[in-house]
Amino acid sequence: MTALAAHLRGGPYQAYTYGYPHKTAYRPLDPPVSLRDAWADEARRNLYLYVHVPFCEMRCGFCNLFTTVGAPAALEAAYLDALERQAHAVRAQLGEVSFSRIALGGGTPTYLEAAELERVFDLLDGVFGARPDAQPTSVETSPATATPERLAVLAARGVSRVSIGVQSFVESEVRSVGRSQRNAEVHAALSNIRAAGLGHLNIDLIYGLAHQTPETWQHSLEDALRWAPEELFLYPLYVRPLTGIGRLGRTWDDERLELYRLGRAFLRANGYVQTSMRRFQRAELPLESEPEYTCQLDGMVGLGCGARSYTRGLHYASEYAVGAVGVRDILKDFVARPAEAFAFATNGLRLSADEQRRRFLLQSLLHHAGVSAGLYRLAFGSSPLEDHPELGELLALGLATWDGETLKLNDAGLEQSDAIGPWLYSPAVQALSAEFAWR
Repeated sequence: MTALAAHLRGGPYQAYTYGYPHKTAYRPLDPPVSLRDAWADEARRNLYLYVHVPFCEMRCGFCNLFTTVGAPAALEAAYLDALERQAHAVRAQLGEVSFSRIALGGGTPTYLEAAELERVFDLLDGVFGARPDAQPTSVETSPATATPERLAVLAARGVSRVSIGVQSFVESEVRSVGRSQRNAEVHAALSNIRAAGLGHLNIDLIYGLAHQTPETWQHSLEDALRWAPEELFLYPLYVRPLTGIGRLGRTWDDERLELYRLGRAFLRANGYVQTSMRRFQRAELPLESEPEYTCQLDGMVGLGCGARSYTRGLHYASEYAVGAVGVRDILKDFVARPAEAFAFATNGLRLSADEQRRRFLLQSLLHHAGVSAGLYRLAFGSSPLEDHPELGELLALGLATWDGETLKLNDAGLEQSDAIGPWLYSPAVQALSAEFAWR
C-alpha cells in the first residue's frame, strides 16, 4: 500500500486546507520581526488586502473563526480606532504598496453599522489608495445584517462580491448548530442584496448537518438557485475543538460524501462549473474571477485582529483562539496596542524553501486549474514532480491526470481534497499544529 493509499483510509474529511500553514502552526516570534524587514525584498504591487472584523450577532456551533458575539458599541469603536493605528503603521513600514484585490471578512463585517463601514472604506482609501470601485472587492455578510442601509454603502463604494452564509434553508437544520435563523429573514436578506445591485452573489451551504437528508439537502440547493447566485460554496460540516458541537464525537463520512456528490451533480446539471472541492460558479462567468486563488506566491497584507499576512518567507498574524475567553483576551490586547507596536510581527511562522514549495502545491493542486509545471519552475527553478515524487501516487491511484505540463485532480481526487491537503503537510507543520494549545 502506498503512503497516500494508507492516508486515505483515514477518510475523505480530515482537514480543510484553506491556508497553509494553518495558524495553529504559528508561534511567538522571538525577537519580533519589523514589517519593514519582512517586506524589504518583496514585490509590493498587486497584493491582496484583507480586513478582519471579528464581530458576529451569534456564534454558530460549527464556527472556528476568530470572532466574538454581542460586542458592545464601545468595543467596536475601540477596534476601529486600533485598525486605524495599524493601517498607518503598516503603510509607514511597507512604503509604496498597491493592491489588486480587497476582502472584508470575519466574523461578519456587516455587523458594523453603515457609518462604521464608511469609516473602514475611507481608511483603506486614505491610507492605501485601495478602493472597491477600482479593485475587485468581496465582503462577507449574514442574513441578520444584510440590511438595505449597509448594502447601500457596499454598492455605493463599488463592492463587486457579497458572500452570505445561509448554511441551510431548513430551519431545523440550522437550529441544530445553534443558529436561530428564519427562512423569511434569509430570503429578505437575499432580496436586499439583489435589490442593492451588487453584481456577484455567493451563497454558502453546509452538508452533514444533524437530521439532514438527501431530500432536505436538495431542497436547500433548489432554494439557493432561486436567487441565481453567481457562486456557491458547499462546505462539509466539521467538528472542531472548542466549537459548540465539538463534543459530539461522531463520524459520518459516508453521509457527507453522498451529499457532496448529490450537490455536485445538481449544480453541474444547472449550469455551474466546479473550481475546487467547495466552489461552484455559473458557467458563463470567466474563470479568472476567482478571488480565493491569487496567493500561491504570497503577497497578502492583513489588517485587524485575526487577519493573516503573507510574504514568501514569513506568515504572521495575531494569536489564534476559538473559545470565547481566548478571543476576548486577544481582542483586549489588540485594541490597547499603541501605534508603534503594529510595526512588528510578533506571532507567525518562517517558511523554509520546502514549506514555500508545499504551499504552492496545495494552493494549486486543490484548485481546478491544477499545478502548472511552468509556473512552479518559474517560482522555484525545479519540477514539482521531481521535488515531490510522492505526487505520482495521485496518478497511480487514479486521482489525478498529468499531461506533461499540468497535474490536475479529477473528480475522484477533488472529492478527497480534505485528505490530500493534509497528506502534503510537512512533518514540522503537522507537529506544530498537533502541539497547539487550544484556547
